[in-house]
Amino acid sequence: MHKQDVIAFFDHCAPTWDQRNVTNDAVIGRILDNAHVTAGADVLDIACGTGVLFPYYLRRNVASVTGIDISSRMVEIAAEKWRHEDRISVLCADADIFTSQRSYDAIVVYNALPHFVNPSSLIVRLTTLLKKGGRLTVAHGASREAIDRCHKGAAQHVSNGLMSVESLYRLFTPHLHVDTVISDDTMYQVCGVKK
Repeated sequence: MHKQDVIAFFDHCAPTWDQRNVTNDAVIGRILDNAHVTAGADVLDIACGTGVLFPYYLRRNVASVTGIDISSRMVEIAAEKWRHEDRISVLCADADIFTSQRSYDAIVVYNALPHFVNPSSLIVRLTTLLKKGGRLTVAHGASREAIDRCHKGAAQHVSNGLMSVESLYRLFTPHLHVDTVISDDTMYQVCGVKK
């Protein structure tokens, strides 16, 4: 898998992303509860796409949302949709090398992990962006099996497959205290607190 292929794939998908995207409010609510996305939090949304989770963050009265995505088309759409919301900023950036002058209470990687070339280095990078006691969550709003089935189609050349939660747990533990590990028929999530 090559990063340029990932960019091209999601640039192509961006115009119809919102129409094709299926969300489950109950599952997203559980994911964000586990991630401790609460009132007053500064949130970094990695691979934010068109801003699928933005309304969920705002309903929780977060202080700010910084969404980043490697696809410039996804970013253009998200920025346009949320241009009147002062708490949201959207940047075209590569999460593997993203730096920030600020740190975050919560970092969320939602429905995106299989599209990262090196998940291990991603976890290390994101941990540096957390406040002490801040939380990193990697989650999917479907089962691991469902995600892998979905990626066997047109997305197979831009997906590494979704690793087991046990493997992701092992990537988290040198940097984070893991307190949530879920892989069931409805969702996939690993959450950890910065040590």
